[in-house]
Amino acid sequence: MLDLQLLNAVNEIAIAAGSEILDVYNSEHAIEVSTKQDDSPLTDADRRAHLLIVDRLSSLTPTIPLLSEESDAIDYSLRKSWQRYWLIDPLDGTKEFINRNGEFTVNIALIENGQSVAGVVHVPVTGISYFGGIGIGAWKQNTNQLDNEVQLIASRAMQENSGVRIVASRRHLGEQLDALVEKIENHFGKATLLSMGSSLKMCLLAEGSADIYPRMAPTSEWDTAAAHGILCAAGGEIVDLQFRPLRYNSKPELLNPFFIALADRAYPWKQLLDKQ
Repeated sequence: MLDLQLLNAVNEIAIAAGSEILDVYNSEHAIEVSTKQDDSPLTDADRRAHLLIVDRLSSLTPTIPLLSEESDAIDYSLRKSWQRYWLIDPLDGTKEFINRNGEFTVNIALIENGQSVAGVVHVPVTGISYFGGIGIGAWKQNTNQLDNEVQLIASRAMQENSGVRIVASRRHLGEQLDALVEKIENHFGKATLLSMGSSLKMCLLAEGSADIYPRMAPTSEWDTAAAHGILCAAGGEIVDLQFRPLRYNSKPELLNPFFIALADRAYPWKQLLDKQ
């Protein structure tokens, strides 16, 4: 059973992986980039973070299998028997890393029976970690501060007269998202639009800094799982466009459907967004 001691240990692993990434990021040499079979970029930082996480998680929980973005492919005939496993993105936001804008993260999630029940998202450049587990709570920590203070976080309850803060991806704005934003603004008035890379978008919801993040572009399960667990622990949820909670390891391919991340899972978003 997941507990705070295990969650803290996983956070320490993510922080150590972040140090590996920073060694490459802060180097005076140009970042060398290769291309994977799916045309996505791969750097030495991805590889180094992957190896560290897999090694340390395997030692910490030897009976729990692992699936990383940088792992060799694991056939669904084997994966579908996993009731519990670690789902890892060693460096989420490789394009942000290559562009050196700081908005990249280390993501580690624990999946149980298709649900993300816990996650750690660490931001190497700032030293900030978000971590949480369902039934345990959610926290934010700045590991660069001397006191290493840990702050309990919670998502924001939606209020009709408080305005709305929408998080969006810089690279994935489009007609479908524009239409959704228009429906939200017709109800709440002018929205504040926040743009950010990687899984930090969902962490903004978890800490009460934003209300909704619609994603109308492809993502993989390791892109969302860690922040999903934190968001659920903080009071939110991620749903598909039919408002069903996002599930993991339920099909051979590892692509997510389009989704909407919600800070306040009790608010009647479906009724609002279903309006013509």
